[in-house]
Amino acid sequence: MIKTLFRLTAWTLAIALVVLPVAAVLNGWIGGERWPMRHLRVSGEFHLISDQQVRETVLPSVGKGYFAVDLEQVRKNIAALAWVKQVDVRKRWPDRLEVAVAEYKPLARWGEKNLLAENGEIFAIPKNAIFKLPLFEGPDANAREIMSFYSYAKPLFLAMGLQVQSIRMSARGSWSLKLSDGLEIQVGRGEPQQRLARFARLMPQIKNDEINRQLIRADLRYTNGFALSWKQAANKSEAENKLQQGNT
Repeated sequence: MIKTLFRLTAWTLAIALVVLPVAAVLNGWIGGERWPMRHLRVSGEFHLISDQQVRETVLPSVGKGYFAVDLEQVRKNIAALAWVKQVDVRKRWPDRLEVAVAEYKPLARWGEKNLLAENGEIFAIPKNAIFKLPLFEGPDANAREIMSFYSYAKPLFLAMGLQVQSIRMSARGSWSLKLSDGLEIQVGRGEPQQRLARFARLMPQIKNDEINRQLIRADLRYTNGFALSWKQAANKSEAENKLQQGNT
């Protein structure tokens, strides 16, 4: 019985002598000076965050040596930075940590609290961020469809020096947009691209014919024409006019 207890105690001590140093190294209790992390390589295309921000976030996690670096914790710390979309963290023996960061690339504001990335992903607006981006509104599930419509609509008005300031898709699929000169355009549901293209072709002529009045609203929800609203330049009064165009 005594011999068995002695052997058990000896095995326990032997295991402890092996395990404890390993645990000490992995937890950074010892070995940090013997196996230090000397090199940090940060890669990525940075526009909204900086290489320095990433380095400052990583450095507190590498002071205890190569083996003590918790890759998952480093990844979480970097992912918590504003604008970070994706992070990959790896250790390279004997003394290098490699960090690859991908940023969100905002295309538009999505409602009042979110941004829409170029890949169609919706994410929260980082604190204190201010952007002069177009405003998109619509069901989250239709984000890519709204992006596509914006891509179609934007070049239609560039020749006139106008930008698409906002674009909205209702829950029923009806489109509307606002241009940088304040013009509001109700496009509707059926064949919205064709309606908008037809109106854009005629818009320079419409504006030239009405030099003394400002076009403020256009309703394209007619089979063969538009309903236009004008503001008089002199007295600021509005008048409704319907301009019927044939199949153009």
